[in-house]
Amino acid sequence: MKIAFFDTKKYDQEVFEPKLKAAKIKAKFYDTRLDEDDVVLAKGCDVVCVFVNDTVNTTVIDKLKEYGVKMIALRCAGFNNVDYKHAAEVGITVVRVPAYSPYAVAEHAMALLLTSTRKIHKAYIRTRDFNFSLQGLTGFDLYGKTVGVIGTGKIGKVFINICKGFGMKVIAYDKFPSKDLDVEYKPLDAVYREADILSFHCPLTDDTLHMFNFGTLGKIKPGVVIINTSRGALIDAEALLEGIKNQKIGAACLDVYEEESGYFYEDLSGSIIDDDTLSRLISMPNVIVTSHQAFLTKEALENIATTTIENVKQIDAGKECPNIVK
Repeated sequence: MKIAFFDTKKYDQEVFEPKLKAAKIKAKFYDTRLDEDDVVLAKGCDVVCVFVNDTVNTTVIDKLKEYGVKMIALRCAGFNNVDYKHAAEVGITVVRVPAYSPYAVAEHAMALLLTSTRKIHKAYIRTRDFNFSLQGLTGFDLYGKTVGVIGTGKIGKVFINICKGFGMKVIAYDKFPSKDLDVEYKPLDAVYREADILSFHCPLTDDTLHMFNFGTLGKIKPGVVIINTSRGALIDAEALLEGIKNQKIGAACLDVYEEESGYFYEDLSGSIIDDDTLSRLISMPNVIVTSHQAFLTKEALENIATTTIENVKQIDAGKECPNIVK
């Protein structure tokens, strides 16, 4: 068996290589993303392993089929970038890693929130220049605040527990509420109206695309803090920017951005960013952007590699695999 890994970084290769060797699986690692131009790199491989910003559309899938590829292995939970229905039609199996470390993502969401509300990023920059002034660094307590958690899957549940540890009141929205979760579920509009902090933890689907939009701005509490560590397109970036400019939104903590492909994971420090919305968001003093980093812990990388390889082995052996995207 031979796997072509796309959009890989050094940390991916370091964790995958020992496991691939143990499983006697050959692999090629490419730093380029899979798309219509670079799909030719998959020639001669049985499997392609892709990440969140690879483009696996109908055209790419048809080419993969032509090259003899039998499986698309996502090394992430989300699969909105894969036309999995077309893949099934042409006989290519799609598998994913549904849970690599919900703690990694939930903890990053809280780290962003604390950094924003207590101005830790600004204090760090100041003290590096031996500026010890506290002017402009006033934050607010999380204790007693209402946090609205949108999406109560594995990550959402961990985030809820963290928030409860801070003494916060938690309300939640989910299309499919969890029966075993001790949390007050409310309609989405009610969550928008009541929450001091909104944190998004749901997959990107037709139903959730731009679930935060220009219409939402009339529903939210003035000064609300927005956190998104899930998928960028849950939030209409133009609406978010408008809300920040009009001071309806007090702060935004973003680990994802709806047009992040081509920017995130790359060093563009010497380049001009041609996405005006992203540039303006980053320039705002009350916005923190990290580069889809929430998953990046040693534990998560180990789990991603282990599950990905196990998925491939199970499908290759004709065994039942619980992680097939259907």
